[in-house]
Amino acid sequence: MTDDALSRPMAHALLADGTTVCIRPTTAGDHQQLQGLYEEMSPDNLRLRFFAVSRASAKAAADRACAPPRHGYRALVAETKGQIIGLAEYDTAGGDDSAEISIAVADGLHHRGIGTLLVEHLVSAARTDGITTFTADALSENHEVLRLFADLGLRTARHFEGPEVRCTIELGEDATYLAAVEERGRAADVASLEPLLRPDTVAVVGAGRRPGSVGRAVLRQLHTGGFTRRLYAVNPGVTSVLGVPSYPSVSALPRTPDLVVVAVPAAAVAATAEECGKMGVRALLVVSAGLDSAQAQALLGACRTYGMRLVGPNCLGVSNTDPALSLDATFAADHPRPGTAGVAVQSGGVGIALLGGLARLGIGVSSFASLGDKYDVSGNDMLQWWESDGRTQLALLHLESFGNPRAFSRTARRVTRRMPVLTVDAGRTDAGRQAAASHTAAAATRTMTRQALFTQAGITATRSVGELLESAALMYSQPLPAGIRVAIVTNAGGAGVLAADACAEAGLSLPPLTSETIDDLLAVLPDGASVGNPVDVTAAVTEDQLRACVDRLERYAGIDAVLLALVPTAVATATGDDLIRALTHAPDPRGRPVVAVRLEQDQPVRLLPALAGTVPSYAEPQAAARALAHAAQRAAWLGRPAATVPDLDGVDAHRAHEVAEAYLAAHPDGGWLDPRTCAELLACYTIPQLPWAWAETEDDAVLAAERLRGTDGRVVMKAHWPGLLHKSEQHAVHLDLQGDAQIRAAFRDFETRFAGLLTGVVVQPLAERGTELFTGVVQDEVFGPLVLFGLGGTATEVLADHAARLAPLTDRDVHELITAPRCAPLLFGAHGSGPVDLESLEQILLRLSRMAADLPQLAEADFNPVIAAPERVTVLDARVRLLPRRPQDPYLRRLR
Repeated sequence: MTDDALSRPMAHALLADGTTVCIRPTTAGDHQQLQGLYEEMSPDNLRLRFFAVSRASAKAAADRACAPPRHGYRALVAETKGQIIGLAEYDTAGGDDSAEISIAVADGLHHRGIGTLLVEHLVSAARTDGITTFTADALSENHEVLRLFADLGLRTARHFEGPEVRCTIELGEDATYLAAVEERGRAADVASLEPLLRPDTVAVVGAGRRPGSVGRAVLRQLHTGGFTRRLYAVNPGVTSVLGVPSYPSVSALPRTPDLVVVAVPAAAVAATAEECGKMGVRALLVVSAGLDSAQAQALLGACRTYGMRLVGPNCLGVSNTDPALSLDATFAADHPRPGTAGVAVQSGGVGIALLGGLARLGIGVSSFASLGDKYDVSGNDMLQWWESDGRTQLALLHLESFGNPRAFSRTARRVTRRMPVLTVDAGRTDAGRQAAASHTAAAATRTMTRQALFTQAGITATRSVGELLESAALMYSQPLPAGIRVAIVTNAGGAGVLAADACAEAGLSLPPLTSETIDDLLAVLPDGASVGNPVDVTAAVTEDQLRACVDRLERYAGIDAVLLALVPTAVATATGDDLIRALTHAPDPRGRPVVAVRLEQDQPVRLLPALAGTVPSYAEPQAAARALAHAAQRAAWLGRPAATVPDLDGVDAHRAHEVAEAYLAAHPDGGWLDPRTCAELLACYTIPQLPWAWAETEDDAVLAAERLRGTDGRVVMKAHWPGLLHKSEQHAVHLDLQGDAQIRAAFRDFETRFAGLLTGVVVQPLAERGTELFTGVVQDEVFGPLVLFGLGGTATEVLADHAARLAPLTDRDVHELITAPRCAPLLFGAHGSGPVDLESLEQILLRLSRMAADLPQLAEADFNPVIAAPERVTVLDARVRLLPRRPQDPYLRRLR
């Protein structure tokens, strides 16, 4: 067993009913509780566990679980409020890759997911140890444990031997297992949020008599918002606040609240949380701000100990507009209007701005959460709530940080299939980023990392709250466009030109209309109309003529959306609003979206009533074009087939781990691999490299050149010493060397210029001509491995022609990586050069992704250049940096 496995910290996680448990390794101090766990079992459960009814088995089981740590054995307990309620253990019994597993759950606590959660954590620990298979013996009548194994999502085989069953469970991680874990996590998460977002009883602690207090403001919102359930105030000095009954403490309340709003000074927050936990409160909403680190730790500790979900601290509050509840536990100025938009923000100020913007648009809210400092409940939790609440159809997020981006990405990919998920890409700048060493690290900006997350998850990422509202208005009111082709209709030529420019800048296209369509439009438009794209209907157009024009364009197969750029004139008999209302029928999922631009409009975006439904109207054509572009990107994402992570042959992950561990054993602080170790690691993933040889003397360099010379006899020599990254900048490369004399001269030059540094040289044949590319990976401590790809060579950072995706890469991710950079046409045969070997290029990216996903120690990898030619793709220069990092299972169910 590895030291990592033995030192795994405790983790808190949710059971199927939404309650919280602590999963941790056993200690010697657990003996009495573990023995009691078995002794309190019924005779039937004892027999099912030990195949016989023997109280002596209880002590033996506790002895085994609490013995000093030993290689090949692992035991985890589930604990709630200091009481052990379950145990799971495995033992390799001296073997290497297989272990026997056993599970015990306290009587009266079955069917809550305790055993399943323990096994999931054991599976994660076993994989870290190199264990590939669990085995378990059970009585054939033990239906509960057999069902547990069958429902894990892992490949399980059963072998019956009389009354016993031998179960063999393969621990390989695949999509089926991740989906099963994900579904169990979703159900538990939603159940845990019920007391927070659908409470039967709410209490506000700190609801004062002073009008300006935050607690009083929250109580007023709850009271005036018509909360339909029980509501109490907690204030020791009064018996009533705003007509709401008040009690001196939480323990004095006539009923235990599901949700307690905490609005007390920072120094009193932890004690309030402790009191709530002891009383059985299930959720806390902490609006108090200014907690120091000790107070914050005490608050979260109380929530974990007593199994309370926590929103905040330093937040605006939460609301649920379900008419059966009418919960508005915020101190916002207005009550949110009921509707179908879910909103989650970190900043209370941004939350107020979003709620106000939605209200102006007439878009109601299903539920709202201001997450504040986000100690516990996160955007991932809210996405899962909206997915399950039966009301939310549009999700809006403003998140400044991510606790577990990979879990968030998996959740978002699922939710975005059901509803649009829009976000403001906050925190885009790199002001706090340290100077990077490698090309990969320099290219992997915070913006690129977040954009990769949003793109892969299908999230619509905007750059401001205003842009978010612009896009939300369109997706709320109109069908998605099938593509990027837009027809512009205008009653003023200048407005049409502005709209055309805006569409082009947003990546939309304005296709020419067919002659049949032109004739069809001219037949219904006034004299003087110009039918191109834009279509200038002139200032004299009437409502009926404009409606007929738009109706024909909506039926035209050559476009995907219609943009109306209208200005009020003294010529037309209809006002701008009349034209808008007259031209549109109810949005049809099979139809095309219609948007309007009115340059005189006083608000950035409005939803105008049409004959049925609404039409988004924008004050600026750029806003309308951006919204259409976002909608088209969403439609394209939805239209793509489900992506998969391809299986790769020729991968030796076990050997790769050995190479990494051996290097870190010799270099405890990590570092850049020498060329030989780097090549050995790449060979574990069958990543093709140009042939090369290592030489430490002048004579060795000559011999290496003789072996490696190509048909033209020319070679390349590269200097090496630990820490050398950019060879071209150091003039540490000699190209086009021919003959022994030039080889010796090049080696001597390096010896002279790099005296005291040089440890050897790499000799390679001169590479064939091709397109110079760059690919690499950087291990982000929050987001995980980020794979980058783009134009390579010495100018890669200057040109910054890169795209990025988070590992593990799917088949779709690889295609998008290759096609996204500006240099992509070169790879597909632009200028008559013929396409490069795209399949080999995809394989290099997939294998680099797999290497990064397999090795948490891989901090950076830099392949530059990679030469892509029609016959092959080859890595010319590779650099890899390892750091001593523990593996983290991003999909393991645990609270932050």
